[in-house]
Amino acid sequence: MMVRPIEPATLPTVPSPTAPASLSEQHLVDEPLERAFTIPSRWYTDPAYHTFDQQSVIASTWQYVGHLSQIPHPGDYIAAEIAGEDVVIVRAEDHSLKAFFNVCRHRGGPLVTQRCGSASPRVLKCKYHGWTYRLDGSLRGVPRFDRSELFDKKDFALVPVSVETFQGVIFVRLVPDGPSLQSVMNGVDERIAPLSLHGLTFAKRVTYRIACNWKVYVDNYLEGYHLPLVHPELCKVLDYRAYKTETATYYSLQHSPLQSTENPYHSSGDDVAAYYYFVYPNTMYNIVPGRLQMNSVIPIDADTCEVIFDYFYDTDDPEAVAMRLKDDLTFSEQVQQEDIDICERVQRGLHSRAYDRGRFSVEMEAGVHHFQQLLKASYRDAVSQKLG
Repeated sequence: MMVRPIEPATLPTVPSPTAPASLSEQHLVDEPLERAFTIPSRWYTDPAYHTFDQQSVIASTWQYVGHLSQIPHPGDYIAAEIAGEDVVIVRAEDHSLKAFFNVCRHRGGPLVTQRCGSASPRVLKCKYHGWTYRLDGSLRGVPRFDRSELFDKKDFALVPVSVETFQGVIFVRLVPDGPSLQSVMNGVDERIAPLSLHGLTFAKRVTYRIACNWKVYVDNYLEGYHLPLVHPELCKVLDYRAYKTETATYYSLQHSPLQSTENPYHSSGDDVAAYYYFVYPNTMYNIVPGRLQMNSVIPIDADTCEVIFDYFYDTDDPEAVAMRLKDDLTFSEQVQQEDIDICERVQRGLHSRAYDRGRFSVEMEAGVHHFQQLLKASYRDAVSQKLG
């Protein structure tokens, strides 16, 4: 009797992350900002925490990949790596978005090998053996498979990934369960109005590889405490004395009035309102009139991260974009090099036997405390799943 091969229609349950042996329940307890200690140094330096972060934090949260303007037509796609997994986001025939693991169901080959592109004809074709998939993920073509017995194409569709958008910005999440993107971003629409991010055009991506843990870079972004010493030129732009941080459930907002005499955005001709949103765990929206700079902090290993800077503008006029981009890159580059230098030095300090945990400035480090509370919550959830 012929036995049909077992090929499950759905993926097996994703195993719960394994917590590092040094993870202490004591360090998972939330404390008010006034009494709280920072997270232990080994959370930044121990390779076991890098692995834990990938599964318990990055894979289970919404991750930035791009903007709808980058994939306007059916067949257009964006590829990304999320928590060590390759994914592809494609504009389907009905103009909806679909996202899949960028893995052919035959023998694991890649469907796309470029970050952005267009599938022509409108199919995703494995670069290894030529299996083809429709834009809805269903398997269409399997070359030289006519002699394989008990083979059903329906069993080998692409594995989907959750995908949602907020004001035209695209996010994916590897795990199927969790809060919607709209609930994560609740309140942002109203706060930035009348600014809108829908009609923006992508201009350029800049990527920095930094010798620090991803959480070091996030901590640094979330406070203005270091500005006078690390960014003296930036303090000519921001009114440091009026620097404020607000926190919501899943994000925080930093804002400061911009001093008009040194304001790099004066050419916009608007009364400038600047919004610097951090969305847990590793995405930043830097919003000013006519411009959006998206940052994503990608863990590479315990001592290394990559920081992506994507620049978007409210015009597609090449000359106008080139002029704005030149000014923005010049302004941004100095600030980033200053941040890179201090973050890399902090990473070295975290490895020192002289340091383990510190305290927070109530006035200046509310954003860092908020991030570290959310991180603890992710860790607690992962531990409870394992125990369950």
